Amino acid sequence: MTLDPLVEIWQRATATQPAPSALVVVATALLAVVVVVVPGAWRVARHGVTLVHEAGHATAAVLTGRRLAGIRLHADTSGLTTSVGRPRGPGMVATALAGYVAPGLLGLAAAWLTANGWAVGMLWCLLVLVVAIGVGVRNLFGLWSVLVTGALLLVVTWWVPPVWQTAVAYAVTWFLLLAAPRPVLELQRSRRHGPRTSDADVLARLTRVPSLVWIGVFLAVTLATALAGGSLLTSGTRGTSGISGISGISGISGTVGVI
Repeated sequence: MTLDPLVEIWQRATATQPAPSALVVVATALLAVVVVVVPGAWRVARHGVTLVHEAGHATAAVLTGRRLAGIRLHADTSGLTTSVGRPRGPGMVATALAGYVAPGLLGLAAAWLTANGWAVGMLWCLLVLVVAIGVGVRNLFGLWSVLVTGALLLVVTWWVPPVWQTAVAYAVTWFLLLAAPRPVLELQRSRRHGPRTSDADVLARLTRVPSLVWIGVFLAVTLATALAGGSLLTSGTRGTSGISGISGISGISGTVGVI
């Protein structure tokens, strides 16, 4: 009997849902645009982008053999991920590079899953990601952010009807895709008047490639993922109305992440 919940979770996560109508796709895209553009909504939603940003740093650090020391998420929407390992080299470069491109890449993966009918499965994947990040969080506000995000995803994946789960999946995916470029633009503006300690500046010190070039790389990746992901989300819709189925890095210690 103890396996029954796990079996049900697996069945829910692997079940496919029919494609939503064009109205649902457009409505969720417009909702995401509003959240990204309206200052008040963006200040709240940006915490989610920061969480994904730090998840990108943490994932790259672990995959390149570095030891993850901790993740911090702050009330001002900044974050910090600390890893231990060689202060230079490909692992450090990959770790520094991963933050700003993570929301767009995650959005592209979410778009592929959602467009292929695994909208609910995508939400379960996000819940697993949030839980994994929570293990590495080392401050109270960060833990609170993870708990709130995880609780919202759990409510949607377990209690919300499938027709609305698909709508939520599309809204979240659109948000990841459309929100990804904004922190890059904010980064360039903040560098004009603040300290040069961003991921782009650390990459410049590690590679001797100008930080402005790295900002261009961040922007190019996030714009490309937004276009590719948007194309996926709009490629399989039905034509009827209604819902059918929605920082800085310390080179010595390997600390990365303020956005």
